[in-house]
Amino acid sequence: MTSGQQPGKTMKVRCCIVGGGPAGMMLGYLLGRAGIDVVVLEKHADFFRDFRGDTVHPSTLQVMDELGLIDGFLKLPHQRLQKMDGLFGGTPVRIADLSRLHTKYPFIAFMPQWDFLNYLREAGRRFASLKVMMSTEAVDLIRRGETIAGVRAKTPDGTIDIEADLTIACDGRHSTVRERAGLPVEEIGAPMDVLWFRAGRRPDETENVFARVEPGKMMITFDRGDYWQCAYVIAKGQHEAVKARGLQALLDDVVRMAPILRSGIAEVKSFDDIKLLTVAINRLTRWTQPGLLCIGDAAHAMSPVGGVGVNLAVQDAVATANLLADKLQHGCPSEDELDAIRRRREFPVKMTQRMQVVVQNNLISGALRSGDRPLKVPLVVRLITALPWLQGIPARLIALGVRPEHVHSRAAPGS
Repeated sequence: MTSGQQPGKTMKVRCCIVGGGPAGMMLGYLLGRAGIDVVVLEKHADFFRDFRGDTVHPSTLQVMDELGLIDGFLKLPHQRLQKMDGLFGGTPVRIADLSRLHTKYPFIAFMPQWDFLNYLREAGRRFASLKVMMSTEAVDLIRRGETIAGVRAKTPDGTIDIEADLTIACDGRHSTVRERAGLPVEEIGAPMDVLWFRAGRRPDETENVFARVEPGKMMITFDRGDYWQCAYVIAKGQHEAVKARGLQALLDDVVRMAPILRSGIAEVKSFDDIKLLTVAINRLTRWTQPGLLCIGDAAHAMSPVGGVGVNLAVQDAVATANLLADKLQHGCPSEDELDAIRRRREFPVKMTQRMQVVVQNNLISGALRSGDRPLKVPLVVRLITALPWLQGIPARLIALGVRPEHVHSRAAPGS
């Protein structure tokens, strides 16, 4: 794998993957491993971006194990989460217990996404057929009649045309490739947005509370070792109203909900230290055109509920390699063969999004609208807390998802 290649005006590959996120890098690794001539385009100069999904679930850990990458991966700095505890109106609840799962890696690993992506890039350097081009942004599609024949991209050295038998869009929920292809998007909607920020953490500060819900307020906190990662949930479209109240009013609310943040909250000095994540749930009704396939967030944007977005993207990549790697040895698969990815992955996507909508509409939206009225713990949450054996059910849905994928694509000789 090379990332310092000086692009010319044109290049030709079997497969061009647009986007170096979890879907793109995992698929690039898998196709490179299979001996496919593949290039991954990443528009940024590095993977270092804050406020990206950092949760690596057991389904992804299992994929890393199947690829022989798990030992080195788990040597990278990370934190582990097994039990998801919360406070609902001051009442302790347990949402899920991953230790009840019969899986090799019964925990969620919290790891900066750039470490995950860098690890895949470094692991893939041994595949001569795999190239990664950083600072290379796809800006348009190359067409031959009705067929997508590659992409036009901007690089630090000018424009390059990358001709490809197959182009795969992994460029996220604001996908340029998807937009240029004119693929229709079904918007499902979400009642909230998220304010994402960090607070300092002292070595002696420990707390297992994952979620806090109070009348009109909700917050998630992750212990990231030397800091707390915080997600403060607000009603959709209320960001300007929050800012109008002032930074101190917001931080006072945060500390009231999570007193353990009192010492570290001083690191949030202005609204510049707080990132607005606009929550969206949507999916394509059609994932393909001749010569083009969309996967990951480019095909289906997920809510942050459950933190499953990274893992759905990885599952898409594994399924794509399983179904297409052999066919790509001989050229571009037919559109029907490309559509097999949608047929395989659409059910898990729809089921996951449906569960996210249920949580949003019946828990989050209700809490945010409750004002000063006392909150009642929902019956299903009371049952899960009272009957520990039930805690494995949400744990399985969060950790493994619906129809988890396993690596079946073959490695090329010598890979």
